[in-house]
Amino acid sequence: MSRPRILLVPTVTEVEWKIKPAIAEWADVASYDAPGVGDEPMTEPTIEAIVARGLDEIDRRGWERCVIVGDEIGAAQAARIAGERPAAVRALVMGHPALDFNAGGRRPTLNPEIRDVLLQLGRTDYRSYVRALSQVTKDAYDEELANAYMDRVSHNLTEAYVEEFFGRAERIDLLPTLRRVEAPILLVEHSGCLMWTRESFEDAIAALPDAVRTSVDQKPSVNPAFEAVLRDFVEGLPGE
Repeated sequence: MSRPRILLVPTVTEVEWKIKPAIAEWADVASYDAPGVGDEPMTEPTIEAIVARGLDEIDRRGWERCVIVGDEIGAAQAARIAGERPAAVRALVMGHPALDFNAGGRRPTLNPEIRDVLLQLGRTDYRSYVRALSQVTKDAYDEELANAYMDRVSHNLTEAYVEEFFGRAERIDLLPTLRRVEAPILLVEHSGCLMWTRESFEDAIAALPDAVRTSVDQKPSVNPAFEAVLRDFVEGLPGE
């Protein structure tokens, strides 16, 4: 039996996917950095550029179909990849699923106080910004991961992508994109998350009632429990 193919979509860098080696034990795994990060040539620091790079990764590997997986802002980018290439999607998996990135109104997706702190730190104090990621993710960014992140992503690029994610991204509506995805969808809540609100998960499952849903107690991209959830989900998918 052939191994499943999984594309891990980053928020900014593939080093965020700390559980990639565990997934690679049972699946063929691809991941990548955003434009300008690591060895990637610089284009525009936009969500569209990260999506385009993900589509290019699928094409480079010659994959006709794969499971597309993202976490946090990377989940939105995974959804956009799936919406752009629905025939290539065996399944879509979204950690911290959300339909938008609003930090206001009656049902905000993002905690406005945390969003504002990260936006300010991203502009002014790079090291503190990365350390704040550790606090927001309940220590998911340990010392090793924080250092790997800072080695891979420059301060200038971090500032540009933070502005993109927490500024312009607030105007994004993912629901039309998600409705184009006919493949199975798994929605994974990070319970007790300090950044993504409970309302974001509730609104996602209300809009996608056929999706499988579950919760984990730590950020999915670094969480061994999520790796087990992902494996069970993928192994339960219809055969190719």
